[in-house]
This record gives sequence, structure tokens and C-alpha cells, in this order.
Amino acid sequence: MPFPSIFKACLVAGSMLFLGGCQPPSEPQIQIEPTEANQKQSPANDFSLMCQNIEKNMSQINDQRTTFALEQVNQDLKVCLPLMEMAEQKHLMLRSTDMYQRFLTVDRTEFQQRAFEQYALEMAQHPTIQHAHFQQLTSRDQYLLKHKGQAYVELLDLGEQALHYRRSPDYLARIFAPYLPPAEQTFIISLAQQNMEPVLIEQRLQIDAAEIAARSLLWEDYLKTYPNSSYKRDAQYLLKQYTYFLFRGTKQSPVSEDYRDRYAVNTSHLETIIGLSSGQKSTLSTQARLFLEFLDMDPQQRQQALPADYRSRSEAEQILFYAQISPPSQKYDKDCFKDAICI
Repeated sequence: MPFPSIFKACLVAGSMLFLGGCQPPSEPQIQIEPTEANQKQSPANDFSLMCQNIEKNMSQINDQRTTFALEQVNQDLKVCLPLMEMAEQKHLMLRSTDMYQRFLTVDRTEFQQRAFEQYALEMAQHPTIQHAHFQQLTSRDQYLLKHKGQAYVELLDLGEQALHYRRSPDYLARIFAPYLPPAEQTFIISLAQQNMEPVLIEQRLQIDAAEIAARSLLWEDYLKTYPNSSYKRDAQYLLKQYTYFLFRGTKQSPVSEDYRDRYAVNTSHLETIIGLSSGQKSTLSTQARLFLEFLDMDPQQRQQALPADYRSRSEAEQILFYAQISPPSQKYDKDCFKDAICI
């Protein structure tokens, strides 16, 4: 005769729990561990505590920590930044720069420095071969090179004896920019895009004239759109610098040696400047028209067009003055060509 179902339940319960007697099955009672109960009851408290400790956790990242620890801090930042005011967000942005500088610091002997540069050179030329110099590197270099590409860590090559790790410009654009006001967000995203690849290597321009002009116009438009931006001073510097790159170039890649006429100007720069000169509302367009005017003048006309104190100066100084192009400050206290903000 088959057992009644309730009797079966008694046997199972008794064998599992070693309990005497039997009661009809009832609604199961789930016992929650105290820690689990606390987590489920107060997620806001957990977030609040995490965000209170975020700066402390950032300060503990140094050259002994792993990319995993760095990524954990970055994940916490994504949670906490939307809950903060802009002043606190920008404060943590500065702390994040310090955090990465500590993380990417490597102390090397002179021998280890040469080995690092040689290894990186070989890696760039032959990325798939075995590297004899790897074992000569510091343990920290070995670690960072193995984990390059993780946690926004990059290796930047700016030419001979200018090889170093950096935080990717994309870091601030992805971690911080989405939670900032439009002026700050636009600045960071724009500069991140511009600095993903080097602008200068050994003082030679790595971008063409059309790209230089596009960046000049972008910063000119940015200053018109966001005249009260907290990054106004940096945007003004970038506008001056890119304008100077367009009309003057650099010492290693000059636009012209003597500006005697249009034929003496680099062809791609000249074509870009001619294109800009047809614009109507841009300061850059006005500068382009004046630049071309000066190129088309003969020496006597130039002398008449310049004030007395400019008549004996170099052609480069004369044409920049006439075209109302101010050279950027040589003592600007920030580097605007490596990250998504000027450091």
C-alpha cells in the first residue's frame, strides 16, 4: 500500500533534520544571515560610506599597487561622481591625476633606464619577438608593460629619450566628463580626442595643416559658446598655440623661412590659410586674410604698413604682427598636449 504523501514528507524531514515527530508541511521560513540582512536593508548607507572613503582609497594607490586596485577605485568613482557637486568632482579629478602619477612612477638606475628605452624601441619595431632586455627591467616596468592597456595605462613615445607611461586622455572623458556641466564636459572630451595621439614629436608637428585649423576653430568657437568656462584660460592658450602652429609652425617644422611671398610658404599650410580667408565670422579668417595681404606686399609696401619699431624686425615677427597673431606664452605653467585637461 503506498505511503500517504504527508507521511513521506515526515520521513524526508526527519532524515534531514533529525527531528522527532512530524508536522504537516508549512510555508518555508528563510533565515537571513545578519550581514546579508544589513546589506539588503541599507544599500544607500553602503554607497554613502564608499563615497566618503573614495579620496582615502585614491590616496592609497601608489607604485606598489595593481591595475586591479586602480580599476576598483575607478568603478567606485563612477558610482560616486553623479552624487557630487561640481567642486567636489573637480577636486577628485585633480586627485585622480595625482593617483596616476604615483601609480606610474618607476625608479630606475641609469642602466635600467637604458634597458627600458631599448626594450620599448624593440617592442615598437618588432612587437612579436622575444625581448632580451625584459629581464633587465625593474620589476615595476615589467609589471606595467605586461598590463599596458589596462586601467587606462599607456606607453607614450615622444621620440628619443622621451618615452614614458601616461594615463590615457580617454580616462577623464569616460570617468568624469559625463557628470560635469556642458562647458567642462565639452572641454575634456574635445581635448581628449585631440591628445589621443602626439601633437609634437621632437618639436615636429605630427598633424597636418587642415587638422591644425580645425582645432583652432574649435577652440575659438568654444570660447564664444562658453565664455565663463572654468577652463577658459586653457582654451585661450590652446587657441593661441594652434593658431601659431598654423601660421608659424615650430622650430623644427616652420611654415616658412622668410615669408617673402606665397611661394615661400609650406603648400599645405598656404592652401589651408587661403581656404580660411573666405570665412566671414571667424577671427581666424580675418587673420588668414591679413596674412595673405602681407605675403602679397612688396618690401616697400611692407615698410609702409608696419609701425617704425617693427620695420627692422624679422619677417616672421612682421607678418605675425600684421596678421594680429599673438605668440603663445613660452612660460605657460601647464602642459595641454598629453591629457584631457592641462596638467
